[in-house]
Amino acid sequence: MHRKSAYFLFLAVLGMLVIGIVMLFSTSAFARDSHGDVYFFVKRQVVWLGVGLIGCTVAALVDYHFWQRTWWIWFGLALIALLLCFVPHLGMRINGSRRWIGLGPVTFQPSEIAKIAVVFFLAWWFARYEKGAGRILQGFMIPFAIVVTLLLLIVTEVDLGTTALIGATMFVIMFVAGTNPVLLGLLSLGGLAGILFVATHMSERMARLSAFMDPERFKDDAGLQQMQALIAWGSGGMEGLGLGNGRQKMLYLPYAHTDFIFPMIGEELGLRVSLVVVFLFVVIIVCGMMIALHAKDRVGLLLGCGIVSLLGLQAAVNIGVTTSLLPNKGLPLPFVSYGGSNLAACLFGIGLLLNIYRQGVLEPANRKRTMIQARTTPRI
Repeated sequence: MHRKSAYFLFLAVLGMLVIGIVMLFSTSAFARDSHGDVYFFVKRQVVWLGVGLIGCTVAALVDYHFWQRTWWIWFGLALIALLLCFVPHLGMRINGSRRWIGLGPVTFQPSEIAKIAVVFFLAWWFARYEKGAGRILQGFMIPFAIVVTLLLLIVTEVDLGTTALIGATMFVIMFVAGTNPVLLGLLSLGGLAGILFVATHMSERMARLSAFMDPERFKDDAGLQQMQALIAWGSGGMEGLGLGNGRQKMLYLPYAHTDFIFPMIGEELGLRVSLVVVFLFVVIIVCGMMIALHAKDRVGLLLGCGIVSLLGLQAAVNIGVTTSLLPNKGLPLPFVSYGGSNLAACLFGIGLLLNIYRQGVLEPANRKRTMIQARTTPRI
């Protein structure tokens, strides 16, 4: 099964990309900011898909130890990019958040670079200080303090979802690396308390929490998206209304082509296809973890676990939000939602997993074959 994991991973990601492009064709034409072009978002997504495939190819071919050795470059780049979000005329303020940088027609989220940079740094740190993973200073306080420098900038952007996602990924990597479980428990409690404190002291985020607790009361304002998403699920039923026949995308459900594209899959293609999407994510997580667990060294293990955590947790949060199981967080569905920088980052992560697989399975097999040939070759 492990030797086939890369193939299953590739097919699952390919299936998600196909579903994403098809649903973007169906939903994006009705978006308010389509500039009168029904293919506006599709064309931009295809361009980012090309960028992501190039990044995936590079990550699959370049030795993953390169990213470990150059973690400080990517960490510094993420730090600078996050700071640029607060620069006037360069950072973009949308819906009360400064998460984007605009360079002419191109916009991207620096937090996507920060996600990958954190994984690079933690893999390097715990590979170098393997014996100190159980100590308070080396195994917890120093790596936590370094990652927090990025998290503080992201939470200042008012991006609690990405902050929680990176924090949870840090928790997973530390757990796999062998950090003291008591310290990890305190980290979880502290992180949850911090997010709740920030959310309850911001009117918009508090409104989202209130809408989650009582969606019927706030169905016309803070709870509009999740209420309309539930209507989409109910309208689609088991079979769906048919591709292109969804009604919620017609300006009833805000951001139907981005964060809330999953309910549109349910409305147009039905519960069966929605469960197929969930199954494909399960395949990606299982295959990714198998690749990570069979990595040839500790760096590959930690890198693989970090990438799988980013993809799996983000998908779980998006599905939880769009089914009203979690408060609204604003995280896109990997490989499916519109969002170029997120798509490129996810594909880059898949390339890293393929590289870890190639070095963990194929290269040892080649070395074994060479040794056998050397033993059986007669000496002259």
